[in-house]
Amino acid sequence: MTADRDIHILRYFSSFISVSGGRVINVTDPMLAFCPLASHLYKGFKGGVRFDKEAIKREIKKVIEAKIEAYGFFTTKRKLLCSDTAIPYGASEMLMFGLKKKVIDAAVVVCDGAGTVVTGSGDVAQGIGARMNSLLLTSPIENIKERLKELGCQVVFDHALIDQAEGVKTAIQQGYKKIAVTIGGHDAQKLKEIRQWESSGGAEVTILVVCTTGITSDKVEKIRYDADLVWSCASQEIRQQAGSQALLQISRKIPVFALTQRGVGLFAAMAEEDAPWETLDANKQYLFSCEPKGREVRLGRSKAFLREEKLPVSSQKSFFMAEAHNIRGRVRWGTITKEVFPNIRARS
Repeated sequence: MTADRDIHILRYFSSFISVSGGRVINVTDPMLAFCPLASHLYKGFKGGVRFDKEAIKREIKKVIEAKIEAYGFFTTKRKLLCSDTAIPYGASEMLMFGLKKKVIDAAVVVCDGAGTVVTGSGDVAQGIGARMNSLLLTSPIENIKERLKELGCQVVFDHALIDQAEGVKTAIQQGYKKIAVTIGGHDAQKLKEIRQWESSGGAEVTILVVCTTGITSDKVEKIRYDADLVWSCASQEIRQQAGSQALLQISRKIPVFALTQRGVGLFAAMAEEDAPWETLDANKQYLFSCEPKGREVRLGRSKAFLREEKLPVSSQKSFFMAEAHNIRGRVRWGTITKEVFPNIRARS
């Protein structure tokens, strides 16, 4: 059973996508002509920097509808368990391995149809997070909420609200001490509140900031100060500002930056051995990439290399193209407008 008001808003390739009734009902104009992750995963986004926004919108719709069909997103057919790696250095993958290896004992994540969720299961964290893009708003789907509860999860809000700071508070109240939380870059103002709950609750909270495309400079500053891990997405400012102070950069093409030792520790849970991470000098910077230089480290069936390097290090093509058509400042985060989902009545 679904709620009377069935609307879900996510962001992908710098567009806002509205989903209702298990189908895409609107895609706003994109602000990018190129997204490094989309171009890596989907052949329809490999067309270079030619800014054909209608073609991009068609590809976005195709991708999201394919995910709805394959994984049941936004419907009662939602798949909630997964143990496979979807993206080599994805946030949900790090949570999955961190939970399974007891680096953390709870993850605060976001699920369509349920909102903010606390889970101690690696397979649930991956099932919820794998292949899901930046989810900004969702409405309750009772079937999803009930199945999550059966899997031992805490659904924080009955009405499927998304508030990761409240999720961390709930996890602390449930007695968890080593918590990781994913939060979108647009919600960076919540980081300080999360740190306050961490301090007052006597917990250790690892903050993973995802989906940073197009965020403003003040949010970049908050991320630099309070995050443990941050995904650069198509943000040049994250690459330059956060990357320059990072302890570890993961990948060159689409960099992930570990800003603290705690962030390094969560990423290290993905590796088969612990030794390289114990010897990292906090006063130096390191690069982890597929380039065969430095110490070899295995992650499952794949291998990469760890070496000392001044950061950030980028793949020049991705670094340039990712910002080629990024028009920041045109979206008011926190305000869902008629452009985002036309003809949908706001909740009274």
